Amino acid sequence: MTCWETIGAYAFRSLGYGERLLPKSDFTLCQQFTLIGSGLIWNIYFGVLALAFGFFLANALALAKTARSAWVRKPAEWFIFVFRGSPLFIQFFLGYQLFVLLPKNGVELWGITVHTDWLTKAWAGALFVLFLNTAAYSAEIFHGALMAVPKGDLEAADAYGITGFARFRRILWPTMLRLGWPAYTNEAIFLFHATTLVFFSSFPAFRQQGDALYYAGYFADKTYNPFIPYPIVGFYFICLTLLLTWAFSLVNRRLNRHLPSNQRARIRLRPQLIR
Repeated sequence: MTCWETIGAYAFRSLGYGERLLPKSDFTLCQQFTLIGSGLIWNIYFGVLALAFGFFLANALALAKTARSAWVRKPAEWFIFVFRGSPLFIQFFLGYQLFVLLPKNGVELWGITVHTDWLTKAWAGALFVLFLNTAAYSAEIFHGALMAVPKGDLEAADAYGITGFARFRRILWPTMLRLGWPAYTNEAIFLFHATTLVFFSSFPAFRQQGDALYYAGYFADKTYNPFIPYPIVGFYFICLTLLLTWAFSLVNRRLNRHLPSNQRARIRLRPQLIR
């Protein structure tokens, strides 16, 4: 089998498309790059969706943590403390065990039966755990940025009569994002790295449809040589980190576009006609 045939057979195997059986012998470098790259699709899936949904929950938690009411502030503080204080590996394990304990026939709510068996699948259960975990870490980042908003900006908003939700939307929230975005970029990178724990922890890989680390472990077990598949995983994640850094830098530049250091100097020709 040529390299192009290998790519055609295994490029989307982690999603259930292509060759059903994994290679058993005579492992080539192309097979390892292709299958590990196929598994990377799951890592991107977990990272992108958990980051997208966790961003909104993190903003809500950061605001709740600054609330004056203890009924709003304390649950947010405890949520952030629990998910930041416990290892992600343990969260995956406890989350999977909790989902397994749910009734197989579903839970009846207001006369409607809600099926719960899909929560034991990695695509849903592991995504939910990652969503909660990144929301807790991101909320602490945004809360710190919220506390660092210059009082002069808020006083200027009050002077111009900008109050309530308008002040939050136009002054408070953009400034919070601008101050917290560099740290949030690191959280995004750590989140994508943490996706390698999904199939390594509790959630089973259905029909050997695992992530990049799952296929790297398969090749390492079969060849007794971990120094080829695991560096391939590292190479893929380095490329993914470079892509994330570039994308988040574009957003950061957009958030700070009003600053003089980020404005391109324009060359203006002013001919001196009269001396």
